[in-house]
Amino acid sequence: MGVSMDQVLDDLMAETEVLRELIADLDDTGISASTPAAGWTVRDQLTHLAYFDETATQAAVDPAAFRRDAEALLAGGMDFPDRVAAEHAKLPAADVRAWFARARTELVAVFRGLEPKARLPWYGPDMSALSSATARLMETWAHGQDVADTLGRDREPTDRLRHIAHLGVRTTAFSFALNGKPAPSVPIRVELDAPSGDRWAWGPDDAADRVAGTALDFCLAVTQRRHLDDTALRVTGPVAAEWLSIAQTFAGAPGTGRAPLSATTQPGGPS
Repeated sequence: MGVSMDQVLDDLMAETEVLRELIADLDDTGISASTPAAGWTVRDQLTHLAYFDETATQAAVDPAAFRRDAEALLAGGMDFPDRVAAEHAKLPAADVRAWFARARTELVAVFRGLEPKARLPWYGPDMSALSSATARLMETWAHGQDVADTLGRDREPTDRLRHIAHLGVRTTAFSFALNGKPAPSVPIRVELDAPSGDRWAWGPDDAADRVAGTALDFCLAVTQRRHLDDTALRVTGPVAAEWLSIAQTFAGAPGTGRAPLSATTQPGGPS
């Protein structure tokens, strides 16, 4: 995609400011509100971001310690995001905001000094430092969507979505592997309309399997924040359809996604 570490981190901080504005006035009652992710509150969304910002920083500065701590965390099962949330379920709103701000500031400071191609460990496959920073942006946007939905707030889409869309395309094989399926041998063409009016595209022009629509709808789908039926994405071909049914940009266990908005509940915890 041809972006620099500074560009990703600048966009990460811009997305961070959007989320900070959403939560700035929440008291202990407000931060305890349930979100569309089953069993998770606004507090859980934020402590999740803060905790994994800290572990991403640890992966960069002390990879051996990260691997040791990650092994211990994973030994308890793949529900580790829920366990992390439960450990901080009573943290006051002011303390949650302070932790998130502190962890994010430290992460950005550390990552500004990293070689973009440096390999860092994570809970799934190792990734480059640039991909790790992009994943933090994706997580911020995705968990921010849950917070915005809870508060009844709309966020203006921006071209920062390109980072998330690119990650969505790059994690195609990962999504299949996570669900015990071989990576598709058939190419998929993705064509997205950016908020700015630009057209973003991945994959060969002549691919029979295709996904087209807005960047916002695509990002909502691949982060599992909307059911495919609640988007206007146009999906052509069996391979593209199977991919969009399991697409997942985040590490951890396979996500269960969200029920259509017409349903009475929204199953599927966040990751």
